[in-house]
Amino acid sequence: MQVRLRNPRRELELPGPMRVHALLAQLEIDRETVLVIRSDTIVPGDAVLGDDDVVEIRPVISGGAS
Repeated sequence: MQVRLRNPRRELELPGPMRVHALLAQLEIDRETVLVIRSDTIVPGDAVLGDDDVVEIRPVISGGAS
């Protein structure tokens, strides 16, 4: 699968199938700090990513007025 990361921006090729939580563990990324997106859809931690999938991992950004 192709994995696109931000901060720093980079792309990786990893073998699938693999569950989202396993992918993030392998990359040493805390699940609570990112969104995993496949085909413009946020995928849950137990979703299986296939070998042909392209996923993007984006940092969660929060904030707003107090």
